[in-house]
Amino acid sequence: MPTAIAVTSPDLVLPPHDRQTPPATVQPQDTLESSLLGMHALIEQHGYVIALYSASAENTGATGAAGAAERTVAQRLHAVRSVLESDRIALIGIDLPPLGIALLSQQLRQLSVCDFSPGVLASSARLLAHYIYAGALLGSVTKLDRVPVSLKSHAKSWVPGAQFAVLANPRPQLVRLGQEELAGPEFGTRLLVANGPQPPSDWVTSTLAPAWQVQGVATVPLPAESARWWGTGKLVEFAAGLYDVSVLYQLVASVRRETCHWCGLELIGDRCGFCSAPLTTSLPAVQRSATRALPRGAT
Repeated sequence: MPTAIAVTSPDLVLPPHDRQTPPATVQPQDTLESSLLGMHALIEQHGYVIALYSASAENTGATGAAGAAERTVAQRLHAVRSVLESDRIALIGIDLPPLGIALLSQQLRQLSVCDFSPGVLASSARLLAHYIYAGALLGSVTKLDRVPVSLKSHAKSWVPGAQFAVLANPRPQLVRLGQEELAGPEFGTRLLVANGPQPPSDWVTSTLAPAWQVQGVATVPLPAESARWWGTGKLVEFAAGLYDVSVLYQLVASVRRETCHWCGLELIGDRCGFCSAPLTTSLPAVQRSATRALPRGAT
């Protein structure tokens, strides 16, 4: 069986691209007992489990209900691994918005049926996340604490009709519509779009998608945590990333593999996905190496 890719909420499970892509599993979060039983069953069935969760609260010090919820999820996952005393569980905290995490999970599911070892697959999550362009169109940035917002932007958000395009990954950027443009990917991507109950406009599909020269647009349901993550329910969340499994495979395979000195698993990058033991290889160097595998316009 392929390595299991787990997420923390059902709305982070995107539909598979094809019949070969296995489904994602949802790690129960209602009680510790259900979490333990669910994780134990995954290990028994798949051998190894890669669980993705939001690391935004840990990395940015986000406060409020959203930050508290994210910290609770992370603590529960670490408690489960500690109780089970298993070295076959990789807990990957990713600093991405909800739709970005859903896209990353989908990419890992595509790669899980390839010939990558569990260690390489787990450590590839950080590499793949670097190539996900995740953001949102917002009607207000007054409660946005995930991306740096200037006082001037805060003031402008009170102007009736003001709309802001925000990029959270790979490089934070905030612009007011009609004044600046968001920096987009220089390689072929597929754009996922999730509309809130009160979307500000159709700017993402009518303007951003053509500007980024995306090679497909898919509308998906808005994750439940998105409104809290972005600080407003008046939004359109989007995420652009690689979608062809052959290109994903080429990207990961182009990076030199190492052996973890602590647990013995294969890995890429500067840190083991399962035991978190560091290596001396720097991630920026790895990313530069991998970038050469993606010529402009690659699909």
